[in-house]
Amino acid sequence: MTMPRLSIVIVTYNSTGHIGDCVRSLVENRPAVDHEIVVVDNASTDGTGAAIRSRWDGVRVIDAGANLGFARANNLGIRQTLGELILLLNPDTAVPPGAIDALVGALDSRPDVAIVGPRVVNADGRAELSFGRMLSPFAEIRQKLLVGGSRRGGPLAMYVESTTRRQREVDWVSGACLLVRRTDAESVGLLDERFFMYTEDVDFCAAVRARGRRVLFYPRAEIVHARGQSRATASGAAERAYRRSQVAFYEKHHPGWTPWLRWYLKIKGDWPDNRSSDD
Repeated sequence: MTMPRLSIVIVTYNSTGHIGDCVRSLVENRPAVDHEIVVVDNASTDGTGAAIRSRWDGVRVIDAGANLGFARANNLGIRQTLGELILLLNPDTAVPPGAIDALVGALDSRPDVAIVGPRVVNADGRAELSFGRMLSPFAEIRQKLLVGGSRRGGPLAMYVESTTRRQREVDWVSGACLLVRRTDAESVGLLDERFFMYTEDVDFCAAVRARGRRVLFYPRAEIVHARGQSRATASGAAERAYRRSQVAFYEKHHPGWTPWLRWYLKIKGDWPDNRSSDD
C-alpha cells in the first residue's frame, strides 16, 4: 500500500446529525489525490463513532476517550496520520466535487504558502466570512458587524459576497476547512491545546505566519458549512468554551487588552465559570 498524500482529519462530538452528509460528500466526490479519512471522536454519547464504523468501511475512527476539545483532538488525529498534507474539516460540512483537489492545487502552485482555505457558503449558498485580520478588539468588532450584516442581507451581505470572490493572502482562514502542509504544522508544534474550542485556527495561522510563511484564501474552491450545527448540540458548554478561548487568546497575543476583556465579560455576565467545557 502507498502512503496517502493527504490526510483528512474530522473531529466529532455528538455529530450523528451531520457527519453522514460530510463523509458521503467525501466518498461520492472522491478527491483525485491519494488520501485517507480519519475521524477523531470526542467521546460522543449519541453513537457517532459506531454509526461511522457501521456505514463507512474506509473511514478510520479514533476514540479520543474523553472530550479533548477541537485543538487537542485534531492534534491526536494529525499524529496518527502520515500524509504530507493535512485537511482539517468540520463534521457539519459538505465537500462538492473538485473542491479538495482545487485546494491541493493552490498549495502546490505556491511553495511560499503553508495554509489555504476555501470559500465557505451556507446551505442556501450565502457566503460566510471565513477569513479575516488578526484577532484584536477592533478586528473582532469589524468581523461581527460583517457577519451580522451578512445574515440580515442588504449592503453588508453584498460586500461579503463580493469580498469572498477574490483570492488573497490573509491573516487566518477558518478551521472549518483548512489545508496545511505537515512540515509547517509540525514546525509550530501543531495546534495550541490551551484553546479547547474557537480561536485555535486564528492562533495556528498566526504561528505559521510568524515563521515567514503565508496563508491563502482561495475562493475557486468552495465548501458548504451548516454553521452552528456543532455548537447547537451543547450551546451552553460551547459558549463557555468560546469565552475561555477568547480570554486565553488575548492573554497570549494581546496581554495589555486582557484586563479590559475580563472587565467587559463580567459586566455582560459572560465571564466563563469553572465548569468543564463538555458539561
